[in-house]
Amino acid sequence: WHRFQRLLRLRLVIPVLRSTEAADYTARGVFVGILVALTPTVGAQMFIVAVIWVLVRFLRPSWDFNVVVGMIWTWLTNVFTAPPIYYAFLVTGQAMLGRWGEASGYALFQDRLVKLMETDATFMESLLIYVVGIFDAWGMPMMIGCIPWAIVGAFLGYWWSLRLIHRFQKRRRLHNSS
Repeated sequence: WHRFQRLLRLRLVIPVLRSTEAADYTARGVFVGILVALTPTVGAQMFIVAVIWVLVRFLRPSWDFNVVVGMIWTWLTNVFTAPPIYYAFLVTGQAMLGRWGEASGYALFQDRLVKLMETDATFMESLLIYVVGIFDAWGMPMMIGCIPWAIVGAFLGYWWSLRLIHRFQKRRRLHNSS
């Protein structure tokens, strides 16, 4: 567990703290990264962040964000964390649609998802198999269920990272002035 926490800190937190950009610019990167991470799009998430970054820079430059930090925070969902997170999306979506008790058990869900993710094919083929498989199996409930998680998670990530950066910068200023 300690090694896992250290890895998370090294991969997710340190890049936020080491960013030389303005705090809100970096925090917006965390926001977009978590927003995309908390959707059932593992495998395409970094590409999605890059597309959002290009669109934002073109359509609304004042909302620009740290694209590298955004891409890094998509790693929040990966082959290990996707099954429980996606199951939460599915259960949430079923509840939002008023379908109480229709979600299959977690073990069955996890087995099916892992089989989809282990497809032996090229990257593009496996991505297509994965996306079609998820939508075929769980479709609309999972897509609807991810929305509250993505919105709340993104805002919490923005707030947390902004506070973290401000505290880090304040400590650095105090340390440098002494």
